[in-house]
Amino acid sequence: MRIPLIAGNWKMFKTPQEAEAFCERFRKLYKDTDVQALICAPAIDIPAVVEGFEGSDVKVGAQNVYFEKEGAYTGEVSVEMLKAAGCSFCIVGHSERRQYFGETDETVNKKAKALIAGGIRPIICVGESEDIRIAGTQNEHVKAQLIGAFEGIPASDAVKCVIAYEPIWAIGTGRVATPEQAGDMCSFIRETLIELYDEDTADEIIIQYGGSVKPENISEIMDQPEIDGALVGGASLDPDKFMAIIDF
Repeated sequence: MRIPLIAGNWKMFKTPQEAEAFCERFRKLYKDTDVQALICAPAIDIPAVVEGFEGSDVKVGAQNVYFEKEGAYTGEVSVEMLKAAGCSFCIVGHSERRQYFGETDETVNKKAKALIAGGIRPIICVGESEDIRIAGTQNEHVKAQLIGAFEGIPASDAVKCVIAYEPIWAIGTGRVATPEQAGDMCSFIRETLIELYDEDTADEIIIQYGGSVKPENISEIMDQPEIDGALVGGASLDPDKFMAIIDF
């Protein structure tokens, strides 16, 4: 049975001091739930968030990683570093990384493999632009991203991955895919995973929706049978809003 995963992606927000204040407030709000809560913080905030959630079941993740173990890669962070800092998840292939920093399906694949080998669960982001959606080729686009991301990853490792479907036109815009649009794409992703692996493997993989998720729309999103959680951007910066999303 897939446990719903609600992940906050703080992007490039919050100093370590602001992260500490978030954790302090969120712990006062947080209660036992059947939902797994996760905060993916900027690298500099990870120690503060790990300390802030010590003793709780809130997980901590990163927003990016480099696939080499170590070396002369100024500005990059390795899987081993994230593991030592206390991360259990890491986002890879977010549309902003693809758009601004040249992330490709090939580097997503390398990062996912490195994370799995290091004991961290990848959250693999896929999604289409508005132009692709208007052209009606979103399924072909997302399928190609999935094939690239999972190239050479066996079923035993694929089940450790999370997939986050984020239509690019809905990220940070205030627009949101209708529950039916989101549900249809997540169903298509599940069908693609069956093609790539098998039904049992596909059934184990968590598929999230991301794109202007808020307390007001989370229930409708989670009512879709193939959506197992959410990757939350702006609303995850506010502990009260994030708790309201978790408490859908």
